[in-house]
Amino acid sequence: MFWLKKKYNDFVTPNQEQKEISNGSFKDFIDGSFLTKTVVVHQLPFVLFVVVLGILYISNRYTSEKVYRDMIKLEKELKDLRFESITTASDLMYMSKQSEVVKRVKRDGLDLIESTEPPIKIYLEK
Repeated sequence: MFWLKKKYNDFVTPNQEQKEISNGSFKDFIDGSFLTKTVVVHQLPFVLFVVVLGILYISNRYTSEKVYRDMIKLEKELKDLRFESITTASDLMYMSKQSEVVKRVKRDGLDLIESTEPPIKIYLEK
């Protein structure tokens, strides 16, 4: 009567296990059991590669935006410094006029007088 006795196998082959698993229900997605399927496991390196590329893309975008903001800030600063340079140069030109120099000398009380004779050129003979 041992031939009537059913044999139970404790080990299941991967093909049989694959057949027993359902083909992707919402419950499998929620509990995470779809991640253990061999198809997903074989695609895991590609998925990780795509994730790394995404992170690099986002990082590159943030870096380029930061460089652009710095560039705008430096252009504004350059514009302000250019205006300051023009203003300072015009003030210096105004202050170095002969009439302004005479006014400042008189105002400061210096004992300098203005020359009335034009300068002469000295020639040396060799």
